Amino acid sequence: MPAVNRPISSEPPTGERLQKVLAAAGLGSRRECETFIQEGRVEVDRQVVTQLGTRVDLSCQEIRFDGETLTAERPAYYLVHKPTGVVSTNSDPAGRPRVVDLVPPSAGRLFTVGRLDMNSTGLILLTNDGELANRLMHPRYGVQKTYHVQVVGHPEPAVLKQLRRGVHLAEGHAKVVSVRIKSRRKQGVILEMVLDEGKNREIRRLMARLGHRVQRLVRVAIGPLRLGDIPVGAYRSLDPNEVRALKKTASQGSQSNPTGVRNKHSAGKRA
Repeated sequence: MPAVNRPISSEPPTGERLQKVLAAAGLGSRRECETFIQEGRVEVDRQVVTQLGTRVDLSCQEIRFDGETLTAERPAYYLVHKPTGVVSTNSDPAGRPRVVDLVPPSAGRLFTVGRLDMNSTGLILLTNDGELANRLMHPRYGVQKTYHVQVVGHPEPAVLKQLRRGVHLAEGHAKVVSVRIKSRRKQGVILEMVLDEGKNREIRRLMARLGHRVQRLVRVAIGPLRLGDIPVGAYRSLDPNEVRALKKTASQGSQSNPTGVRNKHSAGKRA
Protein backbone atom coordinates (compact mmCIF):
# COMPACT_ATOMS: atom_id res chain seq x y z
CA MET A 1 0.00 0.00 0.00
CA PRO A 2 1.55 3.35 -1.02
CA ALA A 3 2.37 5.85 1.69
CA VAL A 4 0.37 9.04 1.67
CA ASN A 5 0.73 12.47 3.18
CA ARG A 6 -2.63 13.92 4.11
CA PRO A 7 -3.50 17.18 2.33
CA ILE A 8 -3.23 20.37 4.29
CA SER A 9 -6.68 21.58 5.27
CA SER A 10 -7.76 25.16 5.79
CA GLU A 11 -9.70 23.96 8.83
CA PRO A 12 -7.94 24.13 12.22
CA PRO A 13 -6.34 20.77 13.15
CA THR A 14 -8.40 18.51 15.38
CA GLY A 15 -7.67 15.32 17.27
CA GLU A 16 -4.29 14.33 18.65
CA ARG A 17 -0.95 13.84 16.97
CA LEU A 18 -0.60 10.33 15.61
CA GLN A 19 2.64 9.62 17.49
CA LYS A 20 0.96 10.61 20.77
CA VAL A 21 -1.95 8.26 20.11
CA LEU A 22 0.45 5.41 19.35
CA ALA A 23 2.48 6.10 22.50
CA ALA A 24 -0.69 6.22 24.60
CA ALA A 25 -1.56 2.78 23.24
CA GLY A 26 1.67 1.47 24.72
CA LEU A 27 3.58 0.94 21.48
CA GLY A 28 6.63 2.86 22.67
CA SER A 29 7.89 6.34 23.43
CA ARG A 30 6.77 9.20 21.19
CA ARG A 31 10.16 9.20 19.50
CA GLU A 32 9.91 5.46 18.84
CA CYS A 33 6.40 5.94 17.47
CA GLU A 34 7.65 8.69 15.16
CA THR A 35 10.09 6.15 13.76
CA PHE A 36 7.26 3.64 13.27
CA ILE A 37 5.35 6.26 11.28
CA GLN A 38 8.34 7.13 9.11
CA GLU A 39 8.94 3.43 8.45
CA GLY A 40 5.42 3.11 7.02
CA ARG A 41 4.15 0.76 9.72
CA VAL A 42 1.10 2.87 10.59
CA GLU A 43 -2.19 3.14 8.66
CA VAL A 44 -4.98 5.65 9.13
CA ASP A 45 -8.27 4.64 7.54
CA ARG A 46 -6.46 1.90 5.57
CA GLN A 47 -3.84 4.29 4.15
CA VAL A 48 -0.19 4.28 5.20
CA VAL A 49 0.72 7.63 6.71
CA THR A 50 4.34 8.75 7.03
CA GLN A 51 3.80 12.44 7.82
CA LEU A 52 4.78 13.31 11.39
CA GLY A 53 2.29 15.54 13.14
CA THR A 54 -0.73 14.02 11.41
CA ARG A 55 -3.72 14.49 13.68
CA VAL A 56 -6.19 11.69 14.24
CA ASP A 57 -9.28 10.87 16.28
CA LEU A 58 -9.26 7.29 17.51
CA SER A 59 -12.98 7.47 18.28
CA CYS A 60 -13.94 7.84 14.63
CA GLN A 61 -10.89 6.75 12.63
CA GLU A 62 -9.30 3.35 12.16
CA ILE A 63 -5.64 3.28 13.08
CA ARG A 64 -3.52 0.21 12.43
CA PHE A 65 0.00 -0.66 13.53
CA ASP A 66 1.64 -3.54 11.68
CA GLY A 67 -1.82 -4.53 10.51
CA GLU A 68 -3.39 -4.63 13.99
CA THR A 69 -6.21 -2.21 14.71
CA LEU A 70 -5.89 0.03 17.76
CA THR A 71 -8.97 0.48 19.89
CA ALA A 72 -9.92 3.27 22.25
CA GLU A 73 -9.58 1.68 25.67
CA ARG A 74 -10.48 3.04 29.04
CA PRO A 75 -7.26 3.69 30.98
CA ALA A 76 -6.49 0.88 33.42
CA TYR A 77 -3.95 0.79 36.23
CA TYR A 78 -3.07 -2.28 38.30
CA LEU A 79 -0.57 -2.78 41.09
CA VAL A 80 0.80 -6.34 41.11
CA HIS A 81 2.98 -8.02 43.75
CA LYS A 82 5.30 -9.98 41.47
CA PRO A 83 6.47 -13.38 42.75
CA THR A 84 9.79 -15.04 41.96
CA GLY A 85 9.90 -17.13 38.79
CA VAL A 86 7.63 -14.73 36.88
CA VAL A 87 8.94 -12.68 33.95
CA SER A 88 8.05 -9.04 33.33
CA THR A 89 7.97 -9.19 29.54
CA ASN A 90 4.66 -9.40 27.67
CA SER A 91 6.03 -12.02 25.31
CA ASP A 92 8.17 -14.95 26.40
CA PRO A 93 9.16 -17.60 23.82
CA ALA A 94 10.04 -20.02 26.64
CA GLY A 95 6.45 -19.97 27.85
CA ARG A 96 7.30 -18.95 31.40
CA PRO A 97 4.61 -17.34 33.60
CA ARG A 98 4.28 -13.60 33.03
CA VAL A 99 3.23 -10.72 35.25
CA VAL A 100 0.38 -9.94 32.84
CA ASP A 101 -0.97 -13.45 33.48
CA LEU A 102 -1.61 -12.53 37.12
CA VAL A 103 -4.54 -10.26 36.19
CA PRO A 104 -7.69 -11.59 34.49
CA PRO A 105 -8.09 -11.34 30.69
CA SER A 106 -11.05 -9.03 31.29
CA ALA A 107 -8.54 -6.34 32.33
CA GLY A 108 -7.70 -5.91 28.64
CA ARG A 109 -4.36 -5.44 26.92
CA LEU A 110 -1.84 -4.30 29.52
CA PHE A 111 1.92 -3.91 29.68
CA THR A 112 4.42 -3.61 32.49
CA VAL A 113 6.04 -0.34 33.52
CA GLY A 114 9.71 -1.24 33.87
CA ARG A 115 10.88 -4.70 34.85
CA LEU A 116 12.03 -6.87 37.70
CA ASP A 117 14.20 -9.91 36.99
CA MET A 118 12.86 -13.41 37.61
CA ASN A 119 14.41 -13.70 41.07
CA SER A 120 13.17 -10.31 42.28
CA THR A 121 9.75 -9.63 43.77
CA GLY A 122 7.61 -6.67 44.60
CA LEU A 123 5.72 -3.83 42.99
CA ILE A 124 5.04 -3.94 39.26
CA LEU A 125 2.64 -1.49 37.63
CA LEU A 126 0.46 -2.75 34.76
CA THR A 127 -1.36 -0.25 32.56
CA ASN A 128 -2.55 0.56 29.06
CA ASP A 129 -1.66 4.24 29.60
CA GLY A 130 1.41 4.52 27.40
CA GLU A 131 1.88 8.21 28.08
CA LEU A 132 2.18 7.67 31.84
CA ALA A 133 4.33 4.57 31.40
CA ASN A 134 6.81 6.41 29.19
CA ARG A 135 7.02 9.30 31.65
CA LEU A 136 7.62 6.94 34.57
CA MET A 137 10.55 5.35 32.70
CA HIS A 138 11.98 8.29 30.74
CA PRO A 139 15.39 9.64 31.88
CA ARG A 140 14.08 13.19 31.86
CA TYR A 141 11.71 12.56 34.77
CA GLY A 142 13.91 10.37 36.98
CA VAL A 143 11.06 8.79 38.92
CA GLN A 144 12.58 7.01 41.89
CA LYS A 145 12.13 3.34 42.77
CA THR A 146 12.60 2.05 46.34
CA TYR A 147 13.88 -1.44 47.14
CA HIS A 148 14.46 -3.57 50.23
CA VAL A 149 17.58 -5.59 49.58
CA GLN A 150 18.75 -8.43 51.80
CA VAL A 151 22.49 -9.00 51.38
CA VAL A 152 25.07 -11.38 52.80
CA GLY A 153 27.47 -9.78 55.26
CA HIS A 154 27.45 -6.44 57.02
CA PRO A 155 28.43 -3.58 54.67
CA GLU A 156 30.82 -1.07 56.21
CA PRO A 157 30.00 2.65 56.01
CA ALA A 158 32.58 2.94 53.24
CA VAL A 159 30.56 0.51 51.12
CA LEU A 160 27.39 2.56 51.53
CA LYS A 161 29.34 5.69 50.67
CA GLN A 162 30.68 4.02 47.56
CA LEU A 163 27.15 3.10 46.48
CA ARG A 164 26.20 6.76 46.70
CA ARG A 165 29.35 7.88 44.86
CA GLY A 166 28.94 5.23 42.20
CA VAL A 167 30.55 2.13 40.73
CA HIS A 168 31.72 1.54 37.18
CA LEU A 169 29.68 -1.10 35.31
CA ALA A 170 29.98 -2.21 31.70
CA GLU A 171 27.41 0.40 30.56
CA GLY A 172 29.03 3.18 32.56
CA HIS A 173 28.84 4.81 35.97
CA ALA A 174 26.02 3.61 38.26
CA LYS A 175 25.03 4.84 41.69
CA VAL A 176 22.09 4.92 44.09
CA VAL A 177 20.19 8.03 45.10
CA SER A 178 20.20 6.92 48.73
CA VAL A 179 20.91 3.84 50.84
CA ARG A 180 20.51 3.02 54.51
CA ILE A 181 20.58 -0.06 56.71
CA LYS A 182 16.93 -0.87 57.45
CA SER A 183 17.58 -3.83 59.76
CA ARG A 184 20.38 -6.16 60.82
CA ARG A 185 20.44 -9.95 60.89
CA LYS A 186 22.97 -12.47 62.14
CA GLN A 187 24.55 -13.10 58.74
CA GLY A 188 23.49 -10.02 56.82
CA VAL A 189 21.46 -6.85 56.62
CA ILE A 190 18.44 -5.47 54.81
CA LEU A 191 19.21 -2.27 52.93
CA GLU A 192 16.68 0.28 51.77
CA MET A 193 17.92 1.57 48.43
CA VAL A 194 16.50 4.25 46.15
CA LEU A 195 17.43 4.27 42.46
CA ASP A 196 16.62 6.56 39.58
CA GLU A 197 18.50 4.67 36.88
CA GLY A 198 17.60 1.78 34.63
CA LYS A 199 20.58 -0.49 34.11
CA ASN A 200 19.92 -4.22 33.81
CA ARG A 201 20.07 -6.03 37.20
CA GLU A 202 21.70 -2.92 38.58
CA ILE A 203 21.35 -3.56 42.32
CA ARG A 204 22.66 -7.13 42.13
CA ARG A 205 25.63 -6.06 40.06
CA LEU A 206 26.45 -3.09 42.29
CA MET A 207 26.40 -5.22 45.42
CA ALA A 208 28.40 -8.03 43.80
CA ARG A 209 31.05 -5.52 42.75
CA LEU A 210 31.32 -4.38 46.36
CA GLY A 211 31.48 -7.92 47.76
CA HIS A 212 27.95 -8.49 49.04
CA ARG A 213 25.70 -11.06 47.39
CA VAL A 214 22.00 -10.21 47.17
CA GLN A 215 19.80 -12.89 48.74
CA ARG A 216 16.44 -11.20 48.31
CA LEU A 217 15.26 -8.10 46.47
CA VAL A 218 11.81 -6.53 46.82
CA ARG A 219 10.64 -3.35 45.12
CA VAL A 220 8.41 -1.55 47.60
CA ALA A 221 7.67 1.75 45.84
CA ILE A 222 7.49 3.54 42.51
CA GLY A 223 7.46 7.25 43.24
CA PRO A 224 4.53 7.78 45.67
CA LEU A 225 2.98 4.35 44.95
CA ARG A 226 3.64 1.84 47.74
CA LEU A 227 3.46 -1.95 47.66
CA GLY A 228 1.80 -2.10 51.08
CA ASP A 229 0.55 -5.40 52.44
CA ILE A 230 -0.86 -6.87 49.23
CA PRO A 231 0.00 -10.62 49.14
CA VAL A 232 2.59 -12.06 46.77
CA GLY A 233 0.95 -12.88 43.44
CA ALA A 234 -2.07 -10.66 44.11
CA TYR A 235 -3.16 -7.50 42.31
CA ARG A 236 -5.46 -4.54 42.81
CA SER A 237 -6.64 -1.55 40.82
CA LEU A 238 -5.17 1.84 41.62
CA ASP A 239 -7.60 4.35 43.07
CA PRO A 240 -7.98 7.79 41.42
CA ASN A 241 -5.82 9.51 44.05
CA GLU A 242 -2.94 7.09 43.36
CA VAL A 243 -3.23 7.66 39.62
CA ARG A 244 -3.19 11.43 40.09
CA ALA A 245 -0.15 11.19 42.38
CA LEU A 246 1.73 9.05 39.85
CA LYS A 247 0.92 11.45 37.03
CA LYS A 248 2.06 14.41 39.12
CA THR A 249 5.34 12.66 39.93
CA ALA A 250 5.87 11.69 36.30
CA SER A 251 5.24 15.27 35.20
CA GLN A 252 7.47 16.95 37.78
CA GLY A 253 10.23 14.36 37.94
CA SER A 254 12.75 14.73 40.73
CA GLN A 255 10.98 17.75 42.21
CA SER A 256 8.15 15.52 43.47
CA ASN A 257 10.18 12.53 44.67
CA PRO A 258 9.52 11.75 48.34
CA THR A 259 13.20 11.63 49.29
CA GLY A 260 13.73 15.19 48.14
CA VAL A 261 16.90 14.20 46.30
CA ARG A 262 17.30 15.67 42.84
CA ASN A 263 18.17 13.18 40.12
CA LYS A 264 19.11 12.99 36.46
CA HIS A 265 18.50 9.46 35.28
CA SER A 266 15.82 6.91 34.52
CA ALA A 267 14.38 4.30 36.85
CA GLY A 268 13.67 1.70 34.34
CA LYS A 269 14.67 -1.79 33.42
CA ARG A 270 15.50 -4.59 35.83
CA ALA A 271 16.79 -4.35 39.36
